[in-house]
Amino acid sequence: MTTTVFFTVCWRKAWASLSLALLLACGWAQAQAPAPGTAAITQLLVQRVDGELELSADVQFELSPQVEDALHKGIPMFFVAEVEIVRERWYWTDKLVASATRHMRLAYQPLTRRWRLNVGPRPIDTSGLGVTLAQTFDSLPEALASVQRLARWQIAHTADIPADSAHQLRFRFALDVSQLPRPFQIGAVGQSEWSIAASASMKLPAEGAK
Repeated sequence: MTTTVFFTVCWRKAWASLSLALLLACGWAQAQAPAPGTAAITQLLVQRVDGELELSADVQFELSPQVEDALHKGIPMFFVAEVEIVRERWYWTDKLVASATRHMRLAYQPLTRRWRLNVGPRPIDTSGLGVTLAQTFDSLPEALASVQRLARWQIAHTADIPADSAHQLRFRFALDVSQLPRPFQIGAVGQSEWSIAASASMKLPAEGAK
Protein backbone atom coordinates (compact mmCIF):
# COMPACT_ATOMS: atom_id res chain seq x y z
CA MET A 1 0.00 0.00 0.00
CA THR A 2 2.87 2.32 0.86
CA THR A 3 4.50 1.62 -2.51
CA THR A 4 1.29 2.42 -4.36
CA VAL A 5 0.87 5.74 -2.58
CA PHE A 6 4.51 6.65 -3.21
CA PHE A 7 4.17 5.83 -6.91
CA THR A 8 0.95 7.84 -7.20
CA VAL A 9 2.47 10.91 -5.57
CA CYS A 10 5.61 10.75 -7.71
CA TRP A 11 3.56 10.26 -10.87
CA ARG A 12 1.38 13.28 -10.03
CA LYS A 13 4.46 15.43 -9.36
CA ALA A 14 6.06 14.32 -12.63
CA TRP A 15 2.86 15.01 -14.59
CA ALA A 16 2.50 18.45 -12.99
CA SER A 17 6.11 19.30 -13.89
CA LEU A 18 5.60 18.10 -17.46
CA SER A 19 2.34 20.06 -17.81
CA LEU A 20 4.01 23.21 -16.52
CA ALA A 21 6.92 22.74 -18.90
CA LEU A 22 4.56 22.29 -21.86
CA LEU A 23 2.52 25.33 -20.81
CA LEU A 24 5.64 27.48 -20.56
CA ALA A 25 6.87 26.20 -23.92
CA CYS A 26 3.56 27.02 -25.60
CA GLY A 27 3.44 30.46 -24.03
CA TRP A 28 7.02 31.15 -25.15
CA ALA A 29 6.27 30.04 -28.71
CA GLN A 30 3.17 32.23 -28.96
CA ALA A 31 5.07 35.25 -27.65
CA GLN A 32 7.75 35.08 -30.36
CA ALA A 33 7.73 37.99 -32.82
CA PRO A 34 8.92 37.68 -36.43
CA ALA A 35 12.69 37.61 -36.58
CA PRO A 36 14.25 41.00 -37.43
CA GLY A 37 15.12 41.22 -41.10
CA THR A 38 12.32 38.90 -42.20
CA ALA A 39 8.98 39.79 -43.73
CA ALA A 40 5.80 37.96 -44.68
CA ILE A 41 2.74 38.96 -46.67
CA THR A 42 -0.15 37.81 -44.50
CA GLN A 43 -2.99 39.11 -46.67
CA LEU A 44 -3.34 39.95 -50.35
CA LEU A 45 -6.70 41.01 -51.78
CA VAL A 46 -7.58 42.47 -55.18
CA GLN A 47 -11.00 43.88 -56.08
CA ARG A 48 -12.60 45.54 -59.11
CA VAL A 49 -14.30 48.72 -57.89
CA ASP A 50 -15.86 51.38 -60.16
CA GLY A 51 -13.55 50.70 -63.07
CA GLU A 52 -10.43 50.48 -60.91
CA LEU A 53 -8.39 47.52 -59.71
CA GLU A 54 -7.72 47.97 -55.98
CA LEU A 55 -5.16 46.08 -53.92
CA SER A 56 -5.10 45.63 -50.15
CA ALA A 57 -2.23 43.88 -48.40
CA ASP A 58 -0.77 43.28 -44.96
CA VAL A 59 3.00 42.90 -44.64
CA GLN A 60 4.38 41.69 -41.33
CA PHE A 61 7.99 42.44 -40.32
CA GLU A 62 10.15 43.53 -37.41
CA LEU A 63 12.87 46.15 -37.63
CA SER A 64 16.34 45.04 -36.60
CA PRO A 65 18.09 47.01 -33.82
CA GLN A 66 20.43 48.50 -36.46
CA VAL A 67 17.57 49.87 -38.56
CA GLU A 68 15.65 51.17 -35.55
CA ASP A 69 18.78 52.84 -34.15
CA ALA A 70 19.39 54.59 -37.49
CA LEU A 71 15.79 55.82 -37.52
CA HIS A 72 16.09 57.31 -34.05
CA LYS A 73 19.26 59.08 -35.16
CA GLY A 74 17.30 60.86 -37.88
CA ILE A 75 18.16 58.63 -40.85
CA PRO A 76 14.98 58.12 -42.95
CA MET A 77 14.06 54.66 -44.19
CA PHE A 78 12.53 54.03 -47.60
CA PHE A 79 10.08 51.22 -48.34
CA VAL A 80 8.81 50.26 -51.78
CA ALA A 81 5.74 48.26 -52.81
CA GLU A 82 5.57 47.13 -56.45
CA VAL A 83 2.82 45.46 -58.45
CA GLU A 84 2.98 43.90 -61.90
CA ILE A 85 0.06 42.40 -63.78
CA VAL A 86 1.11 40.06 -66.56
CA ARG A 87 -0.61 37.88 -69.10
CA GLU A 88 1.04 34.48 -69.16
CA ARG A 89 1.92 33.17 -72.61
CA TRP A 90 3.11 29.60 -73.07
CA TYR A 91 4.62 30.41 -76.47
CA TRP A 92 6.55 33.54 -75.43
CA THR A 93 7.60 35.59 -72.42
CA ASP A 94 4.84 36.95 -70.20
CA LYS A 95 3.30 40.23 -71.38
CA LEU A 96 3.29 43.12 -68.91
CA VAL A 97 -0.22 44.58 -68.87
CA ALA A 98 -0.04 47.07 -65.97
CA SER A 99 2.24 48.09 -63.11
CA ALA A 100 2.23 50.37 -60.09
CA THR A 101 4.74 51.45 -57.46
CA ARG A 102 4.31 52.99 -54.01
CA HIS A 103 7.27 54.68 -52.31
CA MET A 104 7.22 55.32 -48.56
CA ARG A 105 9.66 57.47 -46.60
CA LEU A 106 9.62 57.06 -42.82
CA ALA A 107 11.56 59.58 -40.70
CA TYR A 108 11.82 60.68 -37.08
CA GLN A 109 11.53 64.38 -36.27
CA PRO A 110 13.56 65.07 -33.11
CA LEU A 111 12.18 68.59 -32.55
CA THR A 112 8.58 67.43 -32.37
CA ARG A 113 9.39 63.84 -31.31
CA ARG A 114 6.97 62.61 -33.91
CA TRP A 115 7.24 60.28 -36.88
CA ARG A 116 6.52 61.43 -40.42
CA LEU A 117 5.49 59.13 -43.27
CA ASN A 118 5.47 60.35 -46.87
CA VAL A 119 3.83 58.23 -49.55
CA GLY A 120 4.05 58.79 -53.30
CA PRO A 121 4.20 57.04 -56.68
CA ARG A 122 7.83 58.07 -57.30
CA PRO A 123 11.06 57.99 -55.27
CA ILE A 124 10.96 60.56 -52.47
CA ASP A 125 13.98 62.78 -51.93
CA THR A 126 15.67 63.17 -48.55
CA SER A 127 13.66 66.30 -47.74
CA GLY A 128 10.36 64.44 -48.07
CA LEU A 129 9.01 67.23 -50.23
CA GLY A 130 7.20 66.81 -53.52
CA VAL A 131 3.86 65.40 -54.55
CA THR A 132 3.29 63.02 -51.65
CA LEU A 133 0.72 62.19 -49.02
CA ALA A 134 2.14 63.04 -45.57
CA GLN A 135 1.06 61.68 -42.20
CA THR A 136 2.47 62.13 -38.71
CA PHE A 137 2.39 59.68 -35.79
CA ASP A 138 3.16 59.82 -32.10
CA SER A 139 5.07 56.54 -32.02
CA LEU A 140 7.13 54.25 -34.23
CA PRO A 141 4.71 51.29 -33.93
CA GLU A 142 1.86 53.50 -35.17
CA ALA A 143 3.93 54.67 -38.15
CA LEU A 144 5.04 51.13 -39.00
CA ALA A 145 1.45 49.91 -38.88
CA SER A 146 0.65 52.36 -41.66
CA VAL A 147 3.65 51.19 -43.68
CA GLN A 148 2.65 47.55 -43.27
CA ARG A 149 -0.99 48.04 -44.24
CA LEU A 150 -1.83 48.91 -47.84
CA ALA A 151 -5.54 49.59 -48.14
CA ARG A 152 -7.50 49.99 -51.39
CA TRP A 153 -4.45 50.99 -53.42
CA GLN A 154 -5.56 51.71 -56.99
CA ILE A 155 -3.07 49.82 -59.13
CA ALA A 156 -4.70 49.84 -62.59
CA HIS A 157 -7.74 50.71 -64.66
CA THR A 158 -9.83 47.63 -65.35
CA ALA A 159 -10.22 48.85 -68.95
CA ASP A 160 -6.47 48.34 -69.43
CA ILE A 161 -6.69 44.67 -68.51
CA PRO A 162 -8.28 42.40 -71.14
CA ALA A 163 -11.38 40.88 -69.61
CA ASP A 164 -11.40 37.75 -71.75
CA SER A 165 -8.36 36.04 -70.21
CA ALA A 166 -6.75 35.33 -66.85
CA HIS A 167 -3.73 37.27 -65.60
CA GLN A 168 -1.19 36.93 -62.84
CA LEU A 169 -0.53 39.63 -60.26
CA ARG A 170 2.93 39.83 -58.70
CA PHE A 171 3.40 41.84 -55.52
CA ARG A 172 6.72 42.78 -53.91
CA PHE A 173 7.56 44.76 -50.77
CA ALA A 174 11.03 45.76 -49.57
CA LEU A 175 13.21 48.14 -47.61
CA ASP A 176 15.05 50.07 -50.33
CA VAL A 177 18.64 50.44 -49.08
CA SER A 178 19.67 52.10 -52.36
CA GLN A 179 18.06 55.33 -51.12
CA LEU A 180 20.00 55.41 -47.85
CA PRO A 181 22.96 57.79 -47.37
CA ARG A 182 26.08 56.41 -49.01
CA PRO A 183 27.83 55.21 -45.82
CA PHE A 184 24.74 53.26 -44.79
CA GLN A 185 24.41 51.74 -48.27
CA ILE A 186 27.93 50.34 -48.05
CA GLY A 187 27.33 48.88 -44.61
CA ALA A 188 23.86 47.53 -45.41
CA VAL A 189 24.57 45.64 -48.63
CA GLY A 190 24.51 41.91 -47.97
CA GLN A 191 23.65 42.30 -44.28
CA SER A 192 20.59 40.39 -43.09
CA GLU A 193 19.81 43.10 -40.52
CA TRP A 194 19.00 45.46 -43.38
CA SER A 195 17.17 42.94 -45.54
CA ILE A 196 13.39 43.31 -45.37
CA ALA A 197 11.67 41.82 -48.41
CA ALA A 198 8.64 39.72 -49.25
CA SER A 199 6.75 38.77 -52.39
CA ALA A 200 3.56 37.01 -53.38
CA SER A 201 1.54 36.31 -56.50
CA MET A 202 -2.04 35.46 -57.32
CA LYS A 203 -4.23 34.66 -60.30
CA LEU A 204 -6.67 37.24 -61.58
CA PRO A 205 -9.49 35.36 -63.29
CA ALA A 206 -11.11 36.70 -66.41
CA GLU A 207 -13.79 39.24 -65.58
CA GLY A 208 -17.12 37.52 -65.11
CA ALA A 209 -15.52 34.11 -64.63
CA LYS A 210 -17.07 31.87 -62.01
